[in-house]
Amino acid sequence: MSMPSLLLRTSRTSIACASRNLRTTTNPYLSSARAMTSISTTTPSNPRPAPDDVSVKTHHNKGKKGFTNPWPSFREMNFWTIMRWVWLGKIEGTRSDPDLTGPLPPVRKSNFLPTRETATLRATWLGHACSYLEFPNGLRVLFDPVFEERCSPFSFAGPKRYTKAPCQVEDLPFVDVLVISHNHYDHMSWPTLQALRKRFPDVQVLTPLGNKQWFKEGGFRNVEQMDWWEEREVKVEVEGKEMEARIGCLPAQHTSARFGWDKGERLWGSFSIEAGGKNVWFAGDTGYRTVPKLGKGEDDYGEAHKDLPHCPAFEQIGELRGPFDLGLIPIGAYEPRWLMSPVHANPYDSVDIYVETKCERALGIHWGTWVLTEEEVLEPPRMLKEALKRKGLKEEGAFEVCDIGESREY
Repeated sequence: MSMPSLLLRTSRTSIACASRNLRTTTNPYLSSARAMTSISTTTPSNPRPAPDDVSVKTHHNKGKKGFTNPWPSFREMNFWTIMRWVWLGKIEGTRSDPDLTGPLPPVRKSNFLPTRETATLRATWLGHACSYLEFPNGLRVLFDPVFEERCSPFSFAGPKRYTKAPCQVEDLPFVDVLVISHNHYDHMSWPTLQALRKRFPDVQVLTPLGNKQWFKEGGFRNVEQMDWWEEREVKVEVEGKEMEARIGCLPAQHTSARFGWDKGERLWGSFSIEAGGKNVWFAGDTGYRTVPKLGKGEDDYGEAHKDLPHCPAFEQIGELRGPFDLGLIPIGAYEPRWLMSPVHANPYDSVDIYVETKCERALGIHWGTWVLTEEEVLEPPRMLKEALKRKGLKEEGAFEVCDIGESREY
């Protein structure tokens, strides 16, 4: 049985529920959701500069299947160390869960534009990494959507939402391009994807290498997989209106897996989207540097650790694809640092990433939705302000957070 078939079988109940919701919901956007008349995707005839070593493909595992992080800033995480922390940490007293009885991140009902007319870039954070962008030229792009209660292959087990989803698939008026940064369950949900496919059958999927088969076997018509530093030109025509975008797959320091035994077999990445005179960088999920196990209260940005190797890809992204009008940058799921830092940035890392990628503005994502790690649920935005202050950057109007479901204009 193929991997996509196994996943589809595992998630059959969730998919059926998603389909039922679509059939029974009265949706004022239903006709507009199916109004796309044509979509085309091509490789640009004028490729932009890439790093000198891009042809060497150091992130490809040589002589075997899959991909790797080719930088000193990354340390491979041992599977059994992770499992010990997950399953035995509470018993051994080495792991604690955040308190969910206190204040939680605010959630508001999403308010999308009913037409494609907008003079500005409009970004809506839908919880965790899921984001919806409305570009001035009318293009609509959705990133890493997960609307289920759990980010898990099972509907009855795994991390459960502690904040409600601000919308469902049937509430989205238009989705022209669907970007999936990698295949972890908190970023790629098969029930959500199937609901999207049924509602937007012509949607263009863009994803890193190795993921195309999942989407094709799942019934998606238009799928492009990309290596780091590759780009695609996307043209969408709706009722005589043509919208164009240049979208690139870029590096991130992370990994991939659906079942444990397939770790690293499919590529992960960040994405740049240039459309309607605006340039956006979606970081997806990324680490920045690897922090060793420290003593209690020890600052991993203190004098003893300030020179730890950091991922060089972000400076390259800023130099070769920036500046960006907006960055969607992760700020959560970082504790314990000795375990999570190779693949998850904390807000201090995120501020460095923000500066290096040359983002004029940024929204903090990848927090406030599921308990994946140990930090308190409202710590990421507090720490973000501390990190901006330490860096000598303004705390308002640059790198901010918003409510789940809130829209901001840029």
